[in-house]
Amino acid sequence: MVQLLDGKALALQIKEEIANEVRGLTTQGHRAPHLAAVIVGTDGASMTYVANKEKASHEVGFTSSVYRMSETTTEKQLLETIEFLNNDPDIDGFIVQLPLPKHINEQKVINAISPDKDVDGFTPVNVGRMVLGEECFPPATPMGICTLLQRYGIETAGKHCVVIGRSNIVGTPVANLLSRKGFDCTVTMCHSKTQNLKELTRQADILVVAIGRAEFVTADMVKEGAVVVDVGIHRVEDATKKNGYRVIGDVKHSEVDHKCSWVTPVPGGVGPLTIVSLLQNTMKAYKRQK
Repeated sequence: MVQLLDGKALALQIKEEIANEVRGLTTQGHRAPHLAAVIVGTDGASMTYVANKEKASHEVGFTSSVYRMSETTTEKQLLETIEFLNNDPDIDGFIVQLPLPKHINEQKVINAISPDKDVDGFTPVNVGRMVLGEECFPPATPMGICTLLQRYGIETAGKHCVVIGRSNIVGTPVANLLSRKGFDCTVTMCHSKTQNLKELTRQADILVVAIGRAEFVTADMVKEGAVVVDVGIHRVEDATKKNGYRVIGDVKHSEVDHKCSWVTPVPGGVGPLTIVSLLQNTMKAYKRQK
């Protein structure tokens, strides 16, 4: 019988833990942790994510600020805003929501963020620390995946983990984190140029799917009893739904789920843990400042 890695329920539990900690701090007269976000333009998915981040911040008692900048904002103006946030002692961590408009160099912007406030874990300093196994702010989605596996007591030591996808945001960092001490997986990373993909995925004790292609993983790609983590999120039209669409992942759950021992639902699996990871990184940044 397949069991759900319920990210929604776990996120509520962790948020309650953070909220209790914040209440303890403010009762003692300390200020609450402060998480800020910078958003350039009006991309729908980005605006939803930032709104969810703001809501989650308030739920745990954090101070939350959002810097909304127009589509025509110059790179120079954005870099000046980042410099201001880097130097503001009342802000513990901040994110610059990606993607940015085409005329702005994303890497240049990421590089400008202070590693001490980089709660998204994207700066070269934090990426380097993560690769070396040092104290860092890991990227939010990979950290959320690791938290799910840890909190649900999934056995990882010595297990073969196959990651499909090699992005800097999910695939590459999660492969790194799961290979480190504490998780001790043997990791294979696959991508669009991998040959014999099905042979590899069928060997996976833990399969992490972050390829960005709707319902890409089918039943013939999954070993009986595998743990399957679906990072994908896609909207598809569905006239039977009130809002006109439904959300599906990178895994064809109607085929795959019955073969799994554990599986993340979509939605409600990895997504809620991404925002929680951002809150956990902000709390860590706040404590460092203190």
